[in-house]
Parts: sequence; C-alpha cells; structure tokens
Amino acid sequence: MREDPAGLISSQNMAFTDCMKTTDLPAERKGIKRRNWRNRIGLLLKANSSHSILQLRNKTYRPTVDDVSQWAQSLDTLLSHKYGKAAFCIFLKSEFCEENIEFWTACEDYKAQTSHKELVSRANNIYELFIKNEAPKEINLDFHTKNAIIQSLHEPNTTSFLAAQRKVYSLMENNSYPRFILSDLYRELCEAARGEGKLIKS
Repeated sequence: MREDPAGLISSQNMAFTDCMKTTDLPAERKGIKRRNWRNRIGLLLKANSSHSILQLRNKTYRPTVDDVSQWAQSLDTLLSHKYGKAAFCIFLKSEFCEENIEFWTACEDYKAQTSHKELVSRANNIYELFIKNEAPKEINLDFHTKNAIIQSLHEPNTTSFLAAQRKVYSLMENNSYPRFILSDLYRELCEAARGEGKLIKS
C-alpha cells in the first residue's frame, strides 16, 4: 500500500457512497479487480500456508482463527489489528476506494501530534491530498464539513478533521466493512487461518 494516505474524485451528490460498486464495472474490469486482490492477498499469505511475508517488528505474522473471527465483530476491532487493517486496505483497493482508510489513518496520525508546527504542516498536507476540490485522493464530504476544515486551516488543532473522519468512518462501517466480511477475500483469510494460525519468529 502506498505510504501516502488515496482516492476517487467526489462531488456533493456522491456524499453517501464510499466506493465504486462491482456492478458499476465492465466485465473485463471485474476480472482485473479480482486478480488484483488475489495478487495482493498473496503478499499476505503464501500458497503453502506456512509463512506470511507481512513483517511486524521483526516477526512474521499469521492471523489466528480467533483474530479473523474478531474482525467480524466490528470495524473498530478490525482496524485495531495490524494484519486485519492490511487485509481491509487490500479489499478497499480492489473496490477503488482506498482513499477512505488512508484518510482515516492520516487523521489518526494527525491527532497524535503535539507540535503546533507539525499540526499546521500535516493539516495542510491532508487538505491538499484529500479535501480540496479535485485533490489526488479526494474523499466524499458535504459542503459544510469541507468548509469547516478550510476555515480551521488558519489555526488548526487536533479536532480540525474530526467531523470528516467520523463521516468517513461511518461510510466504511456501513458500506465497505459489511462487504469485506462477506467477500471472498475474507473467506480465504478465514480458511488460511484455519490451516495454520500462529506467530512465527523470523
């Protein structure tokens, strides 16, 4: 996944949609979409089910059955697990809406800043990347939320993006997340975890 937080250009009449639906894609694109996430999940799970190449603090991690089951409890539980969040990012990329999780993550990082100078810098970066009209990774926000962010850029604080972050979280929770739990990708992760689920020191 790209390190910079990602997206589709939005408009006000798209405020209640978070992703391009599979049914909106021509048949050829659907095939490409499925191959793409299968390739990406291959980066998480090797075919022999004995190792994962996802490195977490010098350890190679595979999700356990309990891990994968917990991801179905809530979006918050999923996002609190590094491996679960990585799998969800792969799914969002396959649906062409990874800008939502990347914006949410950027906001989490932003809120953790204690330096005013760093807040100002990051606030402007988030605005340029996700908020302004035709931003590279523009998220779907209503006019009032977007305008409030613009006004706050004069003196940003840790809550400057809070309303927007909550809206994006709600979109993911009500749309992308249920589709993820019902997806072939999640089913394959469940099967892989049942095959072997343990933390392997590298």
